Amino acid sequence: MTDHDITEHDKGPRDDRWYLNIMAPNTKGETFAWLDPTSIYINQRAFTDLLDDLMADLEGVDYDVVAGLDAMGFVLGAALAARSGVGFLPIRKAGKLCVDTDKVSFGNYSGRTQEMEMRLPAFAPGTRVLLADQWVETGGTMDGAIRLVERQKGVVAGMVAVAIEENARTVAYREAYPCVSAVVPGSRWQEECNAQTLSSFEIYEPERAFPV
Repeated sequence: MTDHDITEHDKGPRDDRWYLNIMAPNTKGETFAWLDPTSIYINQRAFTDLLDDLMADLEGVDYDVVAGLDAMGFVLGAALAARSGVGFLPIRKAGKLCVDTDKVSFGNYSGRTQEMEMRLPAFAPGTRVLLADQWVETGGTMDGAIRLVERQKGVVAGMVAVAIEENARTVAYREAYPCVSAVVPGSRWQEECNAQTLSSFEIYEPERAFPV
């Protein structure tokens, strides 16, 4: 894990992960996600602190490969795979891969039905796969990824995301698998994410996410 000076942005208690404050609110209406977490990736210190926190909470979780969900799970998944010293497996939207694939339908956060695919074969039976996505809202996309992994006789080793909103499906995920998120269950961040509005939106400034 990278050792760096965090005195400028003390991460403090687990309820106060400073980098979550720079996530951007939706300015384009209901057809888009309610926020944009990618501000965290632009700022090197924020991205590093996010990865540090996730890696710390992944300690003790055994996985052979990280599978990132198309598209924003690629950023987080690839970074965590590199940190972990394991490979990265992209799970794509259907119709993108030029090799043999397995395909499933799933319902995304907007309620639309889509298809995703994974190369076939992607790994040996028994391979432990950590699923990574940027944000888990309804859990529908994760459900599709779980089915793809298990149909190739892989083992879902856990899930990781910036946030996992709480609903019946995602609570069941936490009961069934190790689930790691920067937004910690029981924190005020979790409460605000469940309500799909952040108090930090009131003071949001795009400049806070600029590269440093």
